[in-house]
Amino acid sequence: MSDAPEMNPSPAKQAEAHPLDALTGGAFSAATSGDRAARIREWLGTQPSEEQLQEVFKELSVRDKSVARQVRERIDDIRRAKSQEVIAVEWAQKAQDLLAAAPLNVTEAVSWQRDAAKAGAPLSREPLAGLKQQLAERVKTIEDLQHRVQVQREAAVLLAQRIEVLSTKSWHDAAAAQEGLRADVTNWQAQASELTGDASWPSVNDRFPPQLQNSQAQLLVVWEAFESALTLTQAAAADEQAPLPPVPMWADEIRVARGLPSELVAAAPAKAVASRPAKVDAMHKQQAAVQAVQPALQALAAAQDKAAAIAELRALLKQQGRWLDAATAQQVHEQLLAAGDTQGWQPQQVDRVREELVAKAEGLLARPEGQALGGRKLQEALRQLREQWKQADQGAAPNHALWKKFDDACNSAYKQVEAWLERVRAEAGQHKTARLALIDEVKAWAAAHAQTQDWKQATRALRQFAERWRDGGHVGEKQFAELQTAWKQAMAQAEAPLHAAQKASIDRRHAMIAEAQVLADAPSLRIDAVKALQQRWQAEAQAVPLDRKHEQKLWDTFRKPLDEAFDRKGAERSRAPSLEHLPPHDRAVLEAAKALQAANASGDASQIRGAMAALEAALHAQPSAETDVAVTEAASHTDASPSAVVKQDRPVVAVRGDDRPGAKKEAVAPVRDLRASARKDTRPQRAERGPRLGDAAFRAQREALEGAQFALRKLAAHAHGEAVSHLVDAWVHRDAERLPSAQELGGKVTAQVRNAWVQAVAAPATGDAGEALLRLEIAADVPTPAEHLSARRMLQLQLLTRRNAATPDQTWSQDVATVLAAAHSDAAARRLHNVLKPLMRK
Repeated sequence: MSDAPEMNPSPAKQAEAHPLDALTGGAFSAATSGDRAARIREWLGTQPSEEQLQEVFKELSVRDKSVARQVRERIDDIRRAKSQEVIAVEWAQKAQDLLAAAPLNVTEAVSWQRDAAKAGAPLSREPLAGLKQQLAERVKTIEDLQHRVQVQREAAVLLAQRIEVLSTKSWHDAAAAQEGLRADVTNWQAQASELTGDASWPSVNDRFPPQLQNSQAQLLVVWEAFESALTLTQAAAADEQAPLPPVPMWADEIRVARGLPSELVAAAPAKAVASRPAKVDAMHKQQAAVQAVQPALQALAAAQDKAAAIAELRALLKQQGRWLDAATAQQVHEQLLAAGDTQGWQPQQVDRVREELVAKAEGLLARPEGQALGGRKLQEALRQLREQWKQADQGAAPNHALWKKFDDACNSAYKQVEAWLERVRAEAGQHKTARLALIDEVKAWAAAHAQTQDWKQATRALRQFAERWRDGGHVGEKQFAELQTAWKQAMAQAEAPLHAAQKASIDRRHAMIAEAQVLADAPSLRIDAVKALQQRWQAEAQAVPLDRKHEQKLWDTFRKPLDEAFDRKGAERSRAPSLEHLPPHDRAVLEAAKALQAANASGDASQIRGAMAALEAALHAQPSAETDVAVTEAASHTDASPSAVVKQDRPVVAVRGDDRPGAKKEAVAPVRDLRASARKDTRPQRAERGPRLGDAAFRAQREALEGAQFALRKLAAHAHGEAVSHLVDAWVHRDAERLPSAQELGGKVTAQVRNAWVQAVAAPATGDAGEALLRLEIAADVPTPAEHLSARRMLQLQLLTRRNAATPDQTWSQDVATVLAAAHSDAAARRLHNVLKPLMRK
């Protein structure tokens, strides 16, 4: 036994309960994940709100993701239900709009269910379930109407056939069947009226109402002709003097009743004798064919392997099909369709299809000039025609005559295909030789330019090689695969030096991008270093070309930090400096610019002009006296310095001649002094310019002057418009006192002209202003109202004939006086206002 004291373990400190345990039934304090999942499922059964679900999911997603997935699915279900409610409202509105439309659009109604299901609408819940049922019933009603229209058409055809058959029988039979036919025709018309009177009839497809109308018109025509012929026949039977009916059978019957010989019986015996043997032979063959086909039909109906039974039946139909009657042929067609054969058997259409194929085959060579098919298309057309012939020939009796014509036409067309194939083979051989030569050329070029440094020329040459390979012509698929492998190897060998140079160039450019970032991050931007770096980049870009997109991407990356640095520098430069740190001249210009901006805001032209004059004076102000003294002292110190003295060297003149002692030297021509100080300046003297302004002062004065000029133009236009309005107002009231002054009217209106206008306004209204207004509109080149266009054209023609007369541009002031002397009208006032604005501004 150990002597160590016995230690009792203390109970573990109970963990604090989670705040959401009370809500979820202790899910957060569960010992295992299974218990937690069970408690979460029980809590979800209480249908908690979305906010509670969000809160629980936020906490559970950190502790147990597998259990949190259940909460997440419930949140998704709630959101999905909300979105489905919105979608259900939208599609319910669409369905109600479709049902409320007077002519129901069947196409949209049918596609409504499909589109709603694609959009995720809950079609199994109300109200969409009821709306879907209503739309389906409406569509079914419309389709039933369309089906009944087709039945009515067939019934009309059958009634017409019954009436025509009666014309081949005795007229007594026709008279006996007249009442039954009348009842059937009346019943048919009632059914047709019931169709057109249905509430859903406007929604029927547009092609069905004309069909029903045509059937009704044809049936009525046949019925009326039958009744009129039967009436004539009954009259001819009662009276021997009455004319014979137009029906040959009934007329011959009346003729026999009158004791005359029959005209129809005379030709019948010879024709019957000639056709009797052929009819007997055809009947025997028909019976044999029916007896041979019936067991095959029974075997098809009872067979488990439908495909084998269909094949046996079609093989039998090739031999016996041509002798089958119409009823047996229809039975064969229906049983084939029921057995799963989509083509069925319609021998009456096979020959027509064969004739169409023969026409198509013959038309391959008989195409218009310039529309002939190429070799490939002609080959495909022949293959399709032969496949169509095989399909049409299955299960039908062969037609050797049509087959021979079809085969001859196809063989004639295939001669062109053979010639094309020979040409293609020859061209493929030439193309293969050219491609092999191109591969050898690329290999030779790669060996010759392995050490080249002209990468632009190398890129251009490789691009030309690729274009020549792309335009190398057609070769077979197998040959092209072999040639393509050799071509890729040759191009990889030729492009290897270029790719290595491009990779090195990309590394250098990334290094320059890093340098640009360092320069941009520096406190002061070094312009000389930036220019040098840009020059290095341009030299690198010109030396080694890259892919255009990649090169542009690298350039944008290189430019971005520099552009940002320049933008920062521009923002710092444009930041308005304080007036204390500005030179006196810049400070004066800034103050004058601010005064001009205030004058612009006031809208007073005199203040604006005064402020502009003050700004001009500040701009051309000379430096102050202190500045002059400083400049003079600096100049004196500069002149006193020894370095300021420049030694005037004597010009050296080269002399050519005899340099012996005692030789007479020729006179040296005077030397022209080409120095700038010796040239005479003939340029005109320029005015003294003020000192150079700083950036802030220059921009401020420029913006202020531009604003002042714009304000003056605006004020001038406003004053001009007011003057024109006052002039028209004086004419309206015929008050000369309201006429604007000469200064307000502008420089185009002299005092003499204004006096004439005053007299015209003051005098009583006389004369007509029509021609004067037209002359003013011609002078101002403004449009004339539509009702006076003809008069303006006539006046323009008259002015062309008056050679020495003054033009409207010269007499517009007199024309205005003429208008002012006439009576006022609103239309004339508007026309006068429109012409005076441009005329007084010119």
